[in-house]
Amino acid sequence: RGYVGRSVSPVVRRYGVVRMTEARGRARVEILQLGTAARAVPENSSVGDKKPSWIDKLGALVPTPTERKKLLPLGLMFFVILFNYTILRDTKDVLVVTAAGAEIIPFLKTYCNLPGAILFTIAYSKLSNLMSRENLFYVCIIPFIIFFVAFGFLMYPNLATLHPVASVAWLAARLPASLEAPLAIVKNWTFALFYTLAELWGSVVVSLLFWGFANEVTSVDEAKKYYPLFGLGANVALIFSGQYVRYVSDIRRRLPPGVDGWGLSLKYLMSMVGLGGLVIIACFAYMNRVVMTDHTVFEPRQQTKKKERTKLTLGESAKYLASSKYIRNLAMLVIAYGMSINIVEVTWKSKLRAAFPDPNDYSTFMGNFSTATGSVTFAMMLIGRFIFRKFGWGVAAMVTPTVLGITGLGFFSLILFSSQLAPAIAYFGTTPLMAAVLIGAAQNVMSKSSKYSLFDPCKEMAYIPLDAEQKSKGKAAIDVVGNPLGKSGGSFIQQGLIFALGSLAASTPYLAVMLFVIIGMWISAARSLDKQFSDFMMEETRTVAEQKMKQERESTP
Repeated sequence: RGYVGRSVSPVVRRYGVVRMTEARGRARVEILQLGTAARAVPENSSVGDKKPSWIDKLGALVPTPTERKKLLPLGLMFFVILFNYTILRDTKDVLVVTAAGAEIIPFLKTYCNLPGAILFTIAYSKLSNLMSRENLFYVCIIPFIIFFVAFGFLMYPNLATLHPVASVAWLAARLPASLEAPLAIVKNWTFALFYTLAELWGSVVVSLLFWGFANEVTSVDEAKKYYPLFGLGANVALIFSGQYVRYVSDIRRRLPPGVDGWGLSLKYLMSMVGLGGLVIIACFAYMNRVVMTDHTVFEPRQQTKKKERTKLTLGESAKYLASSKYIRNLAMLVIAYGMSINIVEVTWKSKLRAAFPDPNDYSTFMGNFSTATGSVTFAMMLIGRFIFRKFGWGVAAMVTPTVLGITGLGFFSLILFSSQLAPAIAYFGTTPLMAAVLIGAAQNVMSKSSKYSLFDPCKEMAYIPLDAEQKSKGKAAIDVVGNPLGKSGGSFIQQGLIFALGSLAASTPYLAVMLFVIIGMWISAARSLDKQFSDFMMEETRTVAEQKMKQERESTP
């Protein structure tokens, strides 16, 4: 058994009381008590001591009056940011897919999103040296809000003037058909700009602005206690915003003929984004004016000397990945997820456009899809704790690729063998196209929920047994090579197939083969990593137990 106390290792301190067993040459570490609960157990107590009741645990989660003054505006700020993000994420897909097809998405990710992220990073770095943190927040978020409101009320009503339809048609008649998707970006440049800024909202406003600010004003103890609740709140925001998108998109059915229903729905959606932006700014201003000036609520941290960050070039990262089997397997998990979800998602959205060509119908479906994703993820985050405690890291790591593989098999089978399956599908009162849409939606919901609840915790837990140098260099290598390759790898595969075969539909059989090859490599890496992770944990627990027993023997008279 592991011990809980001041002298234990970070692994045991984090996971609490564990049981170490060995069977068939495989190490297994079973978590008996989580670290937060185990810390409440006296050092000399046994596992059989009385545990806190569920009422005690719930009571411990209730913020104190001092904490509420800080956490309530911070929680509201996070809720509204993600509420807006769901609206923007659903709307960007409606705009580009119904206008130009899903074939445009890989090109947007490569030639719009990536340059946009680079340009913002450069601008942010320069502005951070010239402005205070508070002013920098306003300068970053206000242009987003102005653009999205202007898009709904000024740009979209004037698309006929803004989009160079005739010029692109002239070019399309003289260029190869495989260039149709890049030309569609030029033709629908306002939609491409909306798509890029909506994607940047997730990385800039959510990751950079909010979490950077939250980590500054929240203590470590508060973060451990309340950040998981922020995660649950994020899924509640997903549910509510999905239903708002659905409600607003259904407004077309109540309009007289001749009225642009999608144009009106877009105004309602962007109005809510603008209103949400004002709430975010108000919460941030309140935090700066009221909370951060109250020393009973917020106490600035002492500035310590910065530890030099491990930075690796692309070549150094690739070399480090090649030299470490453990880090290489961990990078494979990250790369495989990014490529797999990209391959399936783009193909699914092409079928979604065929089933719902009208923007309002497409948006209604996406609203329900977001609500389903939030609901399932909420449940999976609760189930995920049970999976980790009952079955361990290995089973938890296998859930996401298994879900992607099974649902991907059903999805691509419905596309590739639609004519053969049509009679059986008709028996259920639907068509192969709608069946593919529904199976694809289930695939996306299940894969995203398992990613948030199991894949992400597994990935972070895998760093724990490593020493400081491995942890630093490994994370740097995966950040430089793994994340970008996972995000762009699927897009490059699709672009190559579209250029070679002429369309996304013609590429579908090859994409299916690529998906299952990637998932096979993913599962193989996860199994290898499971054995290495278990061995690391076994050795760490054994070392801690021996040190503890040695200390007890030395202290015994």
